[in-house]
Amino acid sequence: MKMKITSNEVIHFVGIGGIGMSGLAQIMHNMGFMVQGSDLSQSKNTDRLRKFGIKIFIGHKKKNIKKVTMLVISSAIKKNNVEYLLAKKKKIPIHKRGKMLANIISLKKNIVITGSHGKTTTTSLISSILFAAKLDPTIINGGIINFLKNSAKLGKSDWCVVESDESDGSFLKIPVTYSVVTNIDKEHLDFYKKFSVLQKSFQLFVEKTPSLGKSIICKDDRNNKVLIKNLKINNYLTYGFDKNSNFQINNVRKKLNNSSFNIKLNLVGKIKKNLKNLQIPLLGNHNIKNATAAVAVALSLGIKINIIKNALKNFEGVQRRFNKIFSYKKIDFYDDYAHHPTEIHSLLDGIRSVHRSRKIISVFQPHRFSRVRLLKKEFAKAFKFCDEVVLCPIYPAGEKINKYFDYHSFGKLIVKKSNVTVAILKSENDLLNYFKKNLFNNELVVCMGAGSISSWIRNISKKL
Repeated sequence: MKMKITSNEVIHFVGIGGIGMSGLAQIMHNMGFMVQGSDLSQSKNTDRLRKFGIKIFIGHKKKNIKKVTMLVISSAIKKNNVEYLLAKKKKIPIHKRGKMLANIISLKKNIVITGSHGKTTTTSLISSILFAAKLDPTIINGGIINFLKNSAKLGKSDWCVVESDESDGSFLKIPVTYSVVTNIDKEHLDFYKKFSVLQKSFQLFVEKTPSLGKSIICKDDRNNKVLIKNLKINNYLTYGFDKNSNFQINNVRKKLNNSSFNIKLNLVGKIKKNLKNLQIPLLGNHNIKNATAAVAVALSLGIKINIIKNALKNFEGVQRRFNKIFSYKKIDFYDDYAHHPTEIHSLLDGIRSVHRSRKIISVFQPHRFSRVRLLKKEFAKAFKFCDEVVLCPIYPAGEKINKYFDYHSFGKLIVKKSNVTVAILKSENDLLNYFKKNLFNNELVVCMGAGSISSWIRNISKKL
């Protein structure tokens, strides 16, 4: 049963500054709903929402929801939040972001992208192609798409491109026409408890794809191969470097600022052909796979190949995906969202493949004590393609700070497994001083993490 929302409703988003929450809030505002929200601190997302006329409260307080008739929360909101508790006491309807999103897009034809890594870039690539094809889709993304200067857009067509978050199981609630699964990794086990449960959830997600739709699955990922083996449907297509993929990547050429590749089509009932010289202004095999997923979706929708090629070639990127922030003494500083070992390894591999002789310094801010504990060995091996690692304090993301976590032993493990030098710092000011003392000429510095590291590097750019 779908929610009935009238113009008299006042919908309050708790944690509205989050990228997923801010995107949904904006879409609902653009649809004519009365939207407001609160967050612990001001950010680019809250500033952007204010410009659209959405009321923003800094800090979670009881008075913020005085006139509220509906509450929307994300999985990050704790059950002791004062706004949540008051809404519960007053019997105000409370909906998780995933459920609200599902209701909002239920009347659309949805292209839903999920996976442990790469879904934001893949969503952005698909959105760019559909936009170039003048399909004017509604877009809800997990990052700022540069050509939109936003993470969300209300389109006029009945198509919707959605990045779906698997972290709390809410992706199972979103209606699907076409789906994409990039990969499955050991993530969000605080929610799923067992990896087998996470795997089963992805299977259920894919099996929601209707017979007249398609699921697009990366065959290079070992866990996706298990997924494919267990599927009870056959309306799926595969992509990747795997020779048995329906969209098989080959003849990759890499340059400093872009990648070129071909795709061999192996589709039932169709003449096998090679799509030649596709270009993207992105580095790394992982981004070539993301682009191939976008091609597979676009071709399935009947979009002409020349439109697809032009959209890929002119792709303007996503914020916090290897974005150059500034240069200093011929030293280039980049910002990236990578915070999982797989993401770090893929990013550094892509950088090293074109910057073979350049010194690469990884400034890494780990995200959550629980993630570092669970994936300690994987993190230790993830930095093999750089020369030096600068470890910043762990960003707790709502977790209690673990004073007993041995950060120095973690650093020593990285030295041993990745064969790099490691420096351990305590603050943003320490990082500034480190740069002043240790950078000389032509180094490439990539700052990685899902916490405050992005604002750190932007602050530092003004002080060097």
